Amino acid sequence: MKILRSTVIVIVAIMLLSSFGLWVTGNAFILTAISRTYLVGNSTANIDDYKQFKSNTIANNKVREWLLADNYATDKLPQDFRDELEKNDAVAFLVVKDGKLVTESYFDGYDEWSKTNSFSMAKTVVTLLTGIAIDEGYIESIRQPLIDFLPEFKDDSLAQRGSLGSLSTMSSGYDWDESYYNPFSPTVKLYYGSDVVDFLTRGSFAHEPDTYHYYSSASTQLLAIALRRALRTENPDITLSDYLSEKLWQPLGMNDDALWHIDNSGMELGYCCINTNARNFAKLGQLMLQDGVWNGDTLVSPEYVKMMYEPVFVDYYGYSTWIGVNAPEPFYYFRGHLGQFVIVVPDQNMVVVRLGKTVGQGKVEDNLNSYISEAIKVVES
Repeated sequence: MKILRSTVIVIVAIMLLSSFGLWVTGNAFILTAISRTYLVGNSTANIDDYKQFKSNTIANNKVREWLLADNYATDKLPQDFRDELEKNDAVAFLVVKDGKLVTESYFDGYDEWSKTNSFSMAKTVVTLLTGIAIDEGYIESIRQPLIDFLPEFKDDSLAQRGSLGSLSTMSSGYDWDESYYNPFSPTVKLYYGSDVVDFLTRGSFAHEPDTYHYYSSASTQLLAIALRRALRTENPDITLSDYLSEKLWQPLGMNDDALWHIDNSGMELGYCCINTNARNFAKLGQLMLQDGVWNGDTLVSPEYVKMMYEPVFVDYYGYSTWIGVNAPEPFYYFRGHLGQFVIVVPDQNMVVVRLGKTVGQGKVEDNLNSYISEAIKVVES
């Protein structure tokens, strides 16, 4: 018993010293990461981790369900395609054609009500909200200097030449390492840290804005911070979740409240982490397909939405929107790193949603082309 007691004391001492060491070196976020991953049975961030995060509610109001196509049916997918989706950890696959729901399939215990993490699909939503804020006069234009809202960088000569658009197109030049699996990477600290505003505004810019494309969650988070500050010039207490609820969630008639991860200060993780179901994600894609117009009402300027899915500095990316390159069917899409996709196919007047626990095997573009091809077959069946 004495040996066992001594061993326990030694283990506890090591844990305490390790925790103190992480705190002293500014890496206490690793303890949070461990508690929200390994201690709940996961090895990394996962689509259900809203249960481990604080969150703001994105409130819905009057529900407007999807219209169903004449040939609507659940589980309408060919068996070989279903098998492929299941093998690659999909949890939802949904197809909308001509504004009507054609089919939806769910896997591994998930269903049409299951909330899952959008991950970086939220980046597209933040840029949509920025467009609305421009329409409403909170922001002058997408080219407004970023230091107007982020004065912490007013003495940074590179930041002085950047704009809100630079943040949205991933060409801000902000010094960043977009690494998801290195526990000491700034991206992991951004995800599990306690104050994202303080963390990012202590950083700096390393490249000339609008000359260097680098995909960066930090850029979108800075855009989200700028957007919240712009909105708070009139309403000091408004959150991005409030704004999303008022301007998109309720007008689109979403079928449920959503949840948006926040840090300890109450700031939304704007580069990620809107948690809702496949039907609601599809409505965001349908809004893009309709160039910001919904039931005759303009929710986002059509010119702005069209700008979002046009390439800027690289052929595969616009304003927080991914673009299919040399695809049989032209498309653009929202993308989350564990295989979350909202795919908009304009020539087919179609939206395809694929949600999953992993991105799956093979090249992403090949997978997306396959999703579109299979969706067309289902629509025509």
